[in-house]
Amino acid sequence: MPRIDNDIKLDFKDVLLRPKRSTLKSRSDVDLERTITFRNSKLTWTGIPIIAANMDTVGTFEMAKTLAKHKCFTTIHKHYSIEEWAEAFKEDKTTPGFVAASSGICDYDWEKLQQILALHPEIKFICLDVANGYSEVFVEYVRKVRKHFPEHTILAGNVVTGEMVEELILSGADIIKVGIGPGSVCTTRKKTGVGYPQLSAVIECADAAHGLAGHIISDGGCTCPGDIAKAFGAGADFVMMGGMLAGHDQSGGDIIECNGRKMKQFYGMSSATAMQKYSGGVAEYRASEGKSVEILYKGDVNATILDILGGLRSACTYTGAGKLKELPKRTTFIRVTQQTNEIFAGLQADDKKA
Repeated sequence: MPRIDNDIKLDFKDVLLRPKRSTLKSRSDVDLERTITFRNSKLTWTGIPIIAANMDTVGTFEMAKTLAKHKCFTTIHKHYSIEEWAEAFKEDKTTPGFVAASSGICDYDWEKLQQILALHPEIKFICLDVANGYSEVFVEYVRKVRKHFPEHTILAGNVVTGEMVEELILSGADIIKVGIGPGSVCTTRKKTGVGYPQLSAVIECADAAHGLAGHIISDGGCTCPGDIAKAFGAGADFVMMGGMLAGHDQSGGDIIECNGRKMKQFYGMSSATAMQKYSGGVAEYRASEGKSVEILYKGDVNATILDILGGLRSACTYTGAGKLKELPKRTTFIRVTQQTNEIFAGLQADDKKA
C-alpha cells in the first residue's frame, strides 16, 4: 500500500531568517571562509564554500579561474576533451585547488576521469554526478572510485534523504550533493513526479551527514543571495549554483541578439538540447528532464559573486554569526506566506527593457 508522509516539508520560499542581537560592528567583520577536513580522503580544504555547478554553461575553465580568485569552487563539466584539459591551468597554481573533475558512471567516463587526474595530479576533488543517486550501480561506482583514488575528496549525488546520504558516505564519498528537481532548468518533478522540497532536504540530509563526519552540498533551488544564506543556515556545508552563475562572460554559450537585447542560452544537462549535443538525441526509452532557455546576458561574473558574498555577510550580521560556520547555530527559520513586496516588480521589469 502507498503511504503518505504528513510532515510538512519546506522550500526556501517558505521561510525567512529571524534576526538576532549581534556584537558585529560591520559586514566586513564576517569570515566566510571555512576550513574543512573530509571524512574519507582526510584532505583539508580552506575556502568559501560556494560552488559553480558542473553544467557546460556554468562549470567552465573560465568560471573556475575567476571563482578561484574569490576562493570559491567550481565543478568542471565532464564534456571537455582530454586535449582541452591538457591545455587548462598552465602555469596556474591557484585554480586547481578550487576545482573538481566531473564524471558519470559509464566505462568511457571512468577512463576519461583517470586520464584527467593523471594530467592534473594537483586536482584532488572528483565529482560523481548522476540524476538518480539511489541506484545500486552508482553506489558501487563510488566504492570503485574511492578504492582507486583513496586520497581524493569525492563529491557524489544527487539524493534527498538521510539514509542514502549515509549509504554514500559509508561507501567512500565525502560530500553528498542534495537536490532532486529544484533547479531552474530541471523538469524532473514535472516529468516523473519525484522530488523533495529543498530546505527540508538540506536540513534532514545535513543531520545525517554530520552524524558520520560527512558533508553536504545544497544543489539547486537558489534564486537570490538570500536563498544561499538559508541553505547555509539549514546546515549545508557547500551551496552549488547553476542559473545564478549562467549568462556571464565566463559561462558557456554564445551571446545572442534578441529584440535588441543580449541573451545567452542556458539548459539543463538532462534536456533535449544537452542530449542532442552530446548523445545524438533523446533515447527512446527516456524523456528529457530539463529545459532550454535564453537568459539576459549578465556581463562579468565578478559582480555577481561580490553581490552573493555581500548578501551572505549581511545575513550573518543580521543573525549574529561572526563566521559562516556559525550560521546554522544562529539560525531560526520563520514560516511565511510572502517573501517580498512585489508591488513595483512590473516596473522594474519595464526599466530593464528600456
